[in-house]
Amino acid sequence: MGFFSKIHEYFRTDLAIDLGTANTLVIAKGKGIVSREPSIVAVDRNTRKILAVGTEAKLMLGKTPAHIVAIRPMKDGVIADFEITEQMLEYFIKKARSGSQFLKPRIVIGIPSEITQVERRAVKDAALRARASEVYLIEQAMAAAIGSELPITEPGGNMIVDIGGGTTDVAVISLSGIVISKSIRIAGNEMDDSIISYIKKKYNLLIGERTAEQIKIQIGSAYPLDENLEMEIKGRDLSHGIPKTITINDNEIREALENVVLAIVEATKNTLERTPPELSADIVDRGIILAGGGALLKNLDKRLKEETLLPVFISEDSLSSVVIGAGKILDNIDLLKSVGQSY
Repeated sequence: MGFFSKIHEYFRTDLAIDLGTANTLVIAKGKGIVSREPSIVAVDRNTRKILAVGTEAKLMLGKTPAHIVAIRPMKDGVIADFEITEQMLEYFIKKARSGSQFLKPRIVIGIPSEITQVERRAVKDAALRARASEVYLIEQAMAAAIGSELPITEPGGNMIVDIGGGTTDVAVISLSGIVISKSIRIAGNEMDDSIISYIKKKYNLLIGERTAEQIKIQIGSAYPLDENLEMEIKGRDLSHGIPKTITINDNEIREALENVVLAIVEATKNTLERTPPELSADIVDRGIILAGGGALLKNLDKRLKEETLLPVFISEDSLSSVVIGAGKILDNIDLLKSVGQSY
């Protein structure tokens, strides 16, 4: 490497990005996670001007006047609004770069395993327009496995279930490649929607996204808990149009989440059924690793253990496993070339 190339490498801030439906996480090379914010943008409907991005925009959810709308530009793990996604990416990239703004960063981005070529191209184009020099796309399941420190380069089966906001990615990995994978567009956001629908149907009470997310975190579960949990929630009574407070319990929310949990269980079992016998034997020994925010749903590991009869473990930092894996790939050029798709 020549003198000027070394100088370029020194000042360039390469980035790893988990461009999620719910949250976007960014790692700057050599600095760890520098940004962890909701994938939300507040836009003036009349002028299309962006008013806020990330945490500031999330605080506006459900509280904006008619001409301001809080948009989630990612839906089910893919770009739903290209223009807004591009501007959101530009915001996160600019915020994460401490070096020269003139040197374009090399970027690794985590994507769902079964998105189409058109959707992959949209992610790549958004990153290039947001001033990336090179873009590498890495499947989120692979990134989560690397971030969970699974021995993915060895000739043995490693199973990962990555439950994000928009997608659940299930994969069996061996020799730095995905052998079998299944991606479903059912994950954390679908859990929130199911809670909203259940409470509306049972109590005729309308609650917002943020309340539904809090319910999921505080009393949501996939398998009966050791002790009963209750939570007081506020919403709008649809019969009278006035605010109302009710108390709900973990049994109700478990019932509300059952269809989503069942879809994740079935995707896992379907992947296991298609796994080659030799790799299945490895999974019996090594177990299944859960990653992503959805892995934190209470007793989901117990439910999967009961359904598959296999050991199930939660990744040490499940919320950050994808971006941590993408960051490790950024540090290892050989691994980057073997598992990332360059553009």
